[in-house]
Amino acid sequence: MSVPTTLRCLVRPSVPRHVPRQVAVVWAAPFSTTASLAANPPKKKASAQMASIRSGKKMQLGKFKKKAPGGRTGKSPLPGERKAVRKRIQLSNSNALPVPGLAELTSEYMADKVNAGTVVSLPGTVQDELRVIEAFKPTQYWGMFRNPSMLVRSETVDLIGRMQDSAEKKQTLKLVVSGDRLTGKSMLLLQGMAHGLLNEWIVINIPEAQELTTASTEYAPIPGTDPVQYMQNNYALKLVQAVRKANEKTLTRLTTAYSHPELPQNIPINSTLMQLANSAKEADSAWYVFHALWQELMAKGQGRPPILLTLDGLQHIMKVSDYRSAAYNPIHSHDLALVRLFTDCLAGNHQFPGGGAVLAATSRGNAPRVPSMELALSQRAAEQAGAEIPKHDPFFRDYDTRVEASLKKVQVLKVSGVSKLEARAVMEYWAASGVLRKTVDEATVTEKWTLGGHGVLGEMERASLLTMRP
Repeated sequence: MSVPTTLRCLVRPSVPRHVPRQVAVVWAAPFSTTASLAANPPKKKASAQMASIRSGKKMQLGKFKKKAPGGRTGKSPLPGERKAVRKRIQLSNSNALPVPGLAELTSEYMADKVNAGTVVSLPGTVQDELRVIEAFKPTQYWGMFRNPSMLVRSETVDLIGRMQDSAEKKQTLKLVVSGDRLTGKSMLLLQGMAHGLLNEWIVINIPEAQELTTASTEYAPIPGTDPVQYMQNNYALKLVQAVRKANEKTLTRLTTAYSHPELPQNIPINSTLMQLANSAKEADSAWYVFHALWQELMAKGQGRPPILLTLDGLQHIMKVSDYRSAAYNPIHSHDLALVRLFTDCLAGNHQFPGGGAVLAATSRGNAPRVPSMELALSQRAAEQAGAEIPKHDPFFRDYDTRVEASLKKVQVLKVSGVSKLEARAVMEYWAASGVLRKTVDEATVTEKWTLGGHGVLGEMERASLLTMRP
């Protein structure tokens, strides 16, 4: 008799829970891929793993490296290095040929009309003094010739004649050099400064007027001034040091007439003006030293020499400056103490005891448009020529009365192109120096004179010497 199925399930022996179940083991052949897929990946050696990591390598997020501006590579320039290269002045070139028979500038050379249309070289001592007061410009072609030389033109003779006449009569010449771009306005100022240094004048030069008004130097209000004026100590320190170095011989023989208790250093009466200028050692007291030096130069009855005060870029000081007052109101340029001093001299408010001149040159390359100054200069030029005087534009209301008042008594010297005789003289000097590889004849002079805008010296230099300029 067979046992029912239900009874078999009841009598089946039970398996204890603590006994693990048996798992069938599958043996793989040596050539099977099952073992390699189931096995863990082999470990790399430590040496190979370290070799794959480069020491010092940084993670780069971008795909390409950022290039330097302009495609330049290498070390970036230091602070102030670009400005030093931009303002570098080279006055000689040993590769240029020496010009035989070249006359040297003397104290009376440029005042003689016979010397008009000749080229003259600058003495070494005058070169150093002109370099100190920054009379040379980086845009001028000084570094192409053996020695710095300049053309004595008819305008030069006119300017030097007016300066000598004012010094003899103990008067102050107030003159503005005006003209088109590249006509030689800055060169005329340089020739005036060279004449003043050779005749032992006190020469004070402001090479770039925009440095005073474009908010590029520190400023502070002067206590006790009404309306408030502002001093620029750092620029005053630089100016005093330049005046001291350029006029050392003249300042040494002059003595003080006043006591100056406001100075940090005690300067007794009858001290030399050189000692007074040497007291400007820090920017905090530079303006007071300059003001004291100016008071001494203006002292009457002390046998003071003539004074030459020059400025280049007149438009920059004939407008509202970029400075702001404590209330954040714009400061007019005539409220800056150094600018106010120059404009007062230009307006005739200061008469130099020993005579002298106040010279200013306009600029066409980098200068704002000042309608008040342009109108005033055109009026002075019309008065000199005896022509009809221009009037104010009735539809323009932004004329500046302070600017017009400072230019009421000035003379205007209009500078244009040189004559063909003067152009021939300067081109013969270029050819003798070896920088002009052409025969200087009538056809060549006429060609360059015409290409240069009828004798504009800057354009003639571009047409003749542009390929030779370093």
